[in-house]
Amino acid sequence: EVQLVESGGGLVQAGGSLRLSCEASGSIFNDNTIGWFRQAPGKEREGVSCISSSDGSTYYADSVKGRFTISRDNAKHTVYLQMNSLKPEDTAVYYCAAELLSCADSSYVDSWGQGTQVIVSS
Repeated sequence: EVQLVESGGGLVQAGGSLRLSCEASGSIFNDNTIGWFRQAPGKEREGVSCISSSDGSTYYADSVKGRFTISRDNAKHTVYLQMNSLKPEDTAVYYCAAELLSCADSSYVDSWGQGTQVIVSS
């Protein structure tokens, strides 16, 4: 069974920072690209960032480039999303994703975490 457990969401003022964590079960972490998607109220779920298990290559949505950084700790089976210079438009539920064929299209994702809420106040 695939297990993805997110943590680290919360309320922060614009310009602030948060770090999200996604702990994945071992086989999923070792063999898959792990990604972060987000869904704001009334909007479709969109890809934010992902990191490959094979070579560590990364993807970032244009809206977060230069502000967000994805990384992975192989010993802890955990992927992190460091979010800096947060904006009100970053407010959303953030989901960890695995077994994905696309870092941008949520329809190509087979496994999801439960989500963690991020609220950025202006």
